[in-house]
Amino acid sequence: MSTTKHDVTIENDGQHGITIVREFDHPADRVYRALTEPELIGRWVGPRGYDNVEVTNDARHAGAWTLVQRGPDGDEFAFRGVFHGDPTPELTLRTFEWLGLPGHVSFESLSVDDLGDGRSRVRTTSVFLTQEDRDGIRANGMDDGVTEGYERMDEVLATL
Repeated sequence: MSTTKHDVTIENDGQHGITIVREFDHPADRVYRALTEPELIGRWVGPRGYDNVEVTNDARHAGAWTLVQRGPDGDEFAFRGVFHGDPTPELTLRTFEWLGLPGHVSFESLSVDDLGDGRSRVRTTSVFLTQEDRDGIRANGMDDGVTEGYERMDEVLATL
């Protein structure tokens, strides 16, 4: 496996959206496992220095997911959502709510594309109710958390 460092592209999309794209030097099935298995999610999601103290991920129609992270200063950050439809690598749909901004729920689509030669691409599009909601989550560290999380995911994938 290559150890190429891949950049994350995070762009505002339309009036209320964000699209995040990242390539991995790992097969799509392994990447999807890291995105859906709670034990693996807990090893990589979020910025370095944060511990994932609660991770659930019932990846099926109407299944719920939760994530609670604890920062180096002891502060906790909680997230939750619900899956819509039966998740697959080609299309996973869910809601996303950061409880630091409760009631401001976004709708996410996620896909994992097989690029061949043991490589894959993850694309996530999040649509928020307002531009303020979108801009608020970005202003509160989302970009750094996603970037560092995907770097950590590379490290986890290398162990599978």
